[in-house]
This record gives sequence, C-alpha cells and structure tokens, in this order.
Amino acid sequence: MSKKAWVVSINMGYGHQRTAYALRDLAVRGHIINANDYEGIPDGDKRVWETSRRFYEFVSRFKKAPLVGKIIFSLFDATQKITEFYPKRDLSQSNFTQKRIYPLFQRGWGRHLINKLSTKDKRPFISTFYTPAFMAEYFKYPGDIYCVVCDADISRGWAPLKPSQSRIKYFAPTKRVADRLVLYGIKKENIFLTGYPLPMEIIGKRLEKVKEDLKHRIINLDPWAVYQKKYGGMLREKLGEFPSRADHPLTIMFAVGGAGAQKEMGVNILKRLRDNISNKEVKVILVAGTKKKIKEYFEKEIERLRISSSKKMVEILFEETFKAYFNSFNSALRKTDVLWTKPSELSFYSALGLPIIIAPTIGSQEEFNRAWLLRSGFGAEEENVDFIKDWLFDWLRDGHLAEMAMEGFVESEQLGVLKIKDIIKK
Repeated sequence: MSKKAWVVSINMGYGHQRTAYALRDLAVRGHIINANDYEGIPDGDKRVWETSRRFYEFVSRFKKAPLVGKIIFSLFDATQKITEFYPKRDLSQSNFTQKRIYPLFQRGWGRHLINKLSTKDKRPFISTFYTPAFMAEYFKYPGDIYCVVCDADISRGWAPLKPSQSRIKYFAPTKRVADRLVLYGIKKENIFLTGYPLPMEIIGKRLEKVKEDLKHRIINLDPWAVYQKKYGGMLREKLGEFPSRADHPLTIMFAVGGAGAQKEMGVNILKRLRDNISNKEVKVILVAGTKKKIKEYFEKEIERLRISSSKKMVEILFEETFKAYFNSFNSALRKTDVLWTKPSELSFYSALGLPIIIAPTIGSQEEFNRAWLLRSGFGAEEENVDFIKDWLFDWLRDGHLAEMAMEGFVESEQLGVLKIKDIIKK
C-alpha cells in the first residue's frame, strides 16, 4: 500500500499491544503509537489513563483475596459484561462505558493525540482498542478510522455513543463479533470479517511456515500416531509429507497475563513435571513477558525446585520492552506444542495449530473466549494441575491434543493481517 497508517494501541496489559505488533508493517516507520504513553502526552491525559491501568491491575491481582476480592472484581467486571446474544434484539442503547468516557472527551481527553495525528494526507487511523477510535471520531480525525477487535465476543463498550451515526469501521475476528456489532447498531457496511491479525513472520504469505511447524507439532502431540493413522490422508492433503521425527522435544508454553495473576500455576506445572523435565521428555517455557518481578519469581522457584540444571528444558521468556517480548514470544511459538493460558487474545493463536489448555478466566470477555474455544474444539479446560501427569499424557496417548491442533488450523483464519491490509488499500 502506498500510504502508511497510524497504528494506535495502549500499553495496558499485552492484548491490544500484541494485536498492534502484528500490524506494524502498516504503521508509519513501523512505529506503534500508545494512546496512553506517547511523546508529548499532556499530564492530564496521562493521569486518566494511569488511573485506569492501576485500577485494572490491582483488581486483577486482588481477585484472589478471600471473599472481598471476588466481590470487588465482580462489581468491576459488571461494567464490561457481555449480555446474552439470544434472543437477537436491539442492543444499541449506551451503557456505563460511554457514560464514563464521553464526558472526559468533552473536557478534552484525547484532543491532543488526535490533533497531533491529523495530517493533511489523511492517513488511515487503526486502533486496537475502542477508546482511541472514539477519540478520533469525537475530535473529527480527517481520515478513515478503523478499530481491530481482540476478543471472540464483545460488550456494548466497543461501540460508540451513537453507533448508527458512527463512521468507525471494525475488523471482526469472528462472525459472532460481526453479528454482535450489528445488534449494537453499527452499520453493516462498516463491519469487515477478517479474522484476528496473527504475526505473519511465523505464518508465511502462503502458510508455508505454519504448515512446516505444525507437522513437527503433530508428531509430538500424537506420539502413538493414533490421530495420524486415522486422518493420515487429510494431514498429507493439508500439510504435505511429514518428517520422520520432530525437531524439538514436547514443549509446553505457560503464558502469564499482564497483571501476573497466575504465576503460581506456572511453578506448579514445573513441580508436577519435574521428573519429565529432568528426563528430557518435556520442555516448559514460562512466559514472564516484560515483568521483571515475575521473571525473578520464576528464577527463585526454579532454584528452589532444584531443576535449574535442566536449563535447556526450562526456559523463562522475558524481555525489557514490548517489541522485544513479542518478537521472542513469536519465535518461541514455532517450537511450542501446547499453549497454556487464560483465554485472552491468545485464544486466536489456536489458528496456528496450537492446542490451548485453558487456565481460569479473569473477566467477562475471557468467559466468552473460553466458550468459543470449547465450542470450536480448539481448546480444553485444564484439569487439576496436581494430576497433570495423568490427564496430559492421556490426551497425548489418544491423540486429543493433535486433534485440537488440526481443528484450530483447518477451521480458523490465519491471514487476518493480509485481509486488513487489502481492505485499507481499497
């Protein structure tokens, strides 16, 4: 495309940033703009964003507190609740989200950002979070405005105050999101079903990279070849001829969320699989992201468990910056066989042929992502981690994980980035 876009995100958690990172080739100078943390942001604007971020991280961590934690989190979660889809009905009436943020626009929140980006060439404005898209429309950004949705279903909060009059265009990752936006009052011509934008560097323009990785993954996930014997013809048709052996050991990646609320679970996985790790049967990657405290926590616990000598079989994925983290994360995925995570935006990585083991949800939208994974056959809920040696190896013996991997690959969209590029170009 001849004209680059402003790609806008927020660095609150990983979801919106991860989505924007996949679209960096569209961005001016490959640079992602963080609406809550860009050069020259007014102090007043930054304070509003910071208050929101700190509150979310506090509530996410505080959820584990006995009794009162769950009560406080449920009150917060009610503000982003996704209503039942059926019966289909008009859901366009504004809710708490619009009533909270539009008065802030009236006081000037976001004006500086939109004025800064409002150049004469009217570049496309692409946001991976709804608030910057609302800001762009409210302050009359001169170019086209796009919003990339990062969940399998969404609350009314994703639609603006007056949806039927809005010119914001949406990239929907699932048909349910597209249908939901219609119920929220968004015009059909402003909704594009593209799939989620996955990182092209691990897919390949003709799926050549993801197919090659998936062949090795299937061998690890189906060590007794139960699934391969049953569906050999389909596997060869979709992926081509298989190698004689996998190019890496069975590898589980456990991804902690941005607030670090589930880090103890990662350590428990190590504890229960310690013998398998020592015997080089299983490798575990613990994702600390950009959180140094989580990295240090993992290091301390690995030392305590006395498995630090198995360095090649236990890895902590940590980087100082979002850009470096996403690059390392994407690279590590190519040698990962199972992704164990709460059902965040990472749910869509099932399209890479990665079976998802679903950790407990945090928030209403993750409940719907979880339901989507289970309904689609791309993931399975974790069983009791204390007995992981029983249920995980049962799933390997019967080819269940290999089946989930192929379901995700065959039934999902991998080329969301290219579809988004094509729509913007036209």
